[in-house]
Amino acid sequence: MPRDAYRDAGVDIDAGDALVERIKPWAARTARPGVLGGIGAFGSLFSLAGYTDPVLVSGTDGVGTKLLVAQRLGRHDTIGQDLVAMCVNDIAVMGAEPLFFLDYYATGKLDVDLAEQVVAGIARACGMAGCALVGGETAELPDLFGRDHYDLAGFAVGVVERTAILDGSRIEVGDRLVGVPSSGLHSNGYTLVRKLLVDSGTFDLATDPGDLGRSLGHELLEPTRLYPRLLQGVRSAWDLRGAAHVTGGGLPGNVPRMLPAGMGIRMWRGSWRVPPIFVLLQHTGGLSEAEMVRTFNCGLGLVLAAPADQAEPLAEAVGGSVVGEVVAGEGWELR
Repeated sequence: MPRDAYRDAGVDIDAGDALVERIKPWAARTARPGVLGGIGAFGSLFSLAGYTDPVLVSGTDGVGTKLLVAQRLGRHDTIGQDLVAMCVNDIAVMGAEPLFFLDYYATGKLDVDLAEQVVAGIARACGMAGCALVGGETAELPDLFGRDHYDLAGFAVGVVERTAILDGSRIEVGDRLVGVPSSGLHSNGYTLVRKLLVDSGTFDLATDPGDLGRSLGHELLEPTRLYPRLLQGVRSAWDLRGAAHVTGGGLPGNVPRMLPAGMGIRMWRGSWRVPPIFVLLQHTGGLSEAEMVRTFNCGLGLVLAAPADQAEPLAEAVGGSVVGEVVAGEGWELR
């Protein structure tokens, strides 16, 4: 076999080609109307038809250091959903229907079997969100990453009719806030999570530290909930005036983002269920309430704004609760 200088330097082109072939069937399962062609071309084609005045909505994100928990536990089949959810949830709260998704996978040494697990998770999540996995990029970067480490980034594009953009402009003082439950930590705050629960050596990831109902490792890898289909259903049945995806920055950093100028948020303490993992983090780290709500979602993945007379039935429909109100004056408070 002839010498391969590039492979000797740490980059295996054959492994990359093999991964592309593995990905093609997964991507094909996510096809939806509008997709032209398949994986492998220099660019991904999508036909935008059937809209009157379409506006494209785009979003990009990563998974953060939750990846280190997945790598430590050797479980890579769920982290792809985190990647997709962090992107498509952001565009869905703008009123967009996700159309297509691309991923970027970078690693120190390409393990084709491991990478396929990750991409398979991405494809499954795309199917759940109703968008197509149309392409991506794999980079083998031995001088940037350790042999067993990888990083992910994702890119989502959706569409909404101009008249249906959910920009919060119809929100009024007195509207109520409906909290939609998260599936757990989602993908934010993991630098602190790892310091308190993983790297400290205090807890065994294979056991339940109490009240979780499953091992700590499974709890920490619970994938981020996908909200696009839920939001589409809410919009078809209710007067949804605004929506916020609760990610980095927690409740005070995200809920006010949906408001017009001159309005603020008042959330009601004790109005929603806080899952046990957040209680464990607060007690273990001695964290204040202010630190908790600014770092974590504290059990709320979405917060919706709706007229007061629709709030209770809407909350029941989404399995959540009424958690606050829109008030005059800017800012966020918990009382």
